[in-house]
Amino acid sequence: MAASRKQKVVVLGSTGSIGVNTLDVIARHPDRFEVIALTAYRNVELLAEQTKRIAPKQVVVADREARERLASLLKGSSPEIGTGVEDLMRAATLKEVDIVVSAIVGAAGLVPTLAAVQEGKRVALANKETLVMAGRLVMEKAKEHGAEIIPVDSEHSAIYQCLAGEDPGKVRRLVLTASGGPFREMTRNEMERVRPENALQHPRWEMGQKITIDSATLMNKGLEVIEARWLFDLPVEQIDIVVHPESIVHSMVEFRDGSVLAQMGLPDMRVPIAYALGYPERLESGVEFLNVIEQGPLTFEQPDRERFPAIALAEDALRQGGLMPAVLNAANEVAVSSFLQGRIGFLQIPRLIRAVMEKSRNRNYETIEEVLRTDLETRKTAREEIGRL
Repeated sequence: MAASRKQKVVVLGSTGSIGVNTLDVIARHPDRFEVIALTAYRNVELLAEQTKRIAPKQVVVADREARERLASLLKGSSPEIGTGVEDLMRAATLKEVDIVVSAIVGAAGLVPTLAAVQEGKRVALANKETLVMAGRLVMEKAKEHGAEIIPVDSEHSAIYQCLAGEDPGKVRRLVLTASGGPFREMTRNEMERVRPENALQHPRWEMGQKITIDSATLMNKGLEVIEARWLFDLPVEQIDIVVHPESIVHSMVEFRDGSVLAQMGLPDMRVPIAYALGYPERLESGVEFLNVIEQGPLTFEQPDRERFPAIALAEDALRQGGLMPAVLNAANEVAVSSFLQGRIGFLQIPRLIRAVMEKSRNRNYETIEEVLRTDLETRKTAREEIGRL
């Protein structure tokens, strides 16, 4: 993209951790970027602060109540305030927009992200669920409309960087790294007693609640395997996971000649965000530089699939294909929410997901409407199943 004018950016999910870090990176480059729209769910206090500081042309919130609260905080000097999915899509497809940062958490990010793809935007993709739920359709639409999808997940960004200029046909396997989460060394008996407040204490990354729980169950790695399959067009058999507690190597690519390329750095999401915003240039991100001497040894180990069955559930959903990854995702979102509410235990999260997958009839899909219908049906099934656990 030409650097002669400011790139116009929309941040979907500006009040989450990715959104906040995106605005931090953008603020370091006022000559390159202009934020024209922000969206949030219900954190209107932070959105109001961002709006006063950045002065976007448009903001979008969940509903009328959130809109009224935001307008009150902005005291009449507000930009256009939209609500709901239709206005999210409108923000993501504004004609003048160059880059859409997709940072909404969960299935709610799918529709506006796909809308941006169909308008041929550059999508800085932090929303895993877009590719988990409808990866084949999204990638087909990206190709059809000339959209760029540049991953923001640290693991997929690492692979994207390692593959730059390489022949994809020479890749032997992708290696996604995982911190192992806060319960890497716990027994299953100890994990039975885990409370939400324990699971929300991630040892390396600062993330939102849903993603932090996914990291504790290692479901985030399972979702990342599905995402990698679509981003890099490789089967599940060529995508591996290794536990790397230091979180310095963000992922690796192994080539058929025996070479392995790894992307390294301190665990800070501003690095992949800056890479996606500035690609193919590398922008200053505000992140400290890695000192390999002070860092000390780096360790790697196999994930324990018996204690963390979520990985196998995700791989099974990917192998089944069709709508099963959407089923997996919806069941996981209900399970995580129920755990955070104290309705189910930590080890019941994968049990619930497995039960829902076994009850769901898989089929192929052709439209986004089929995916969304399956999402709603699965959530209903999952809520019914909770009473049986």
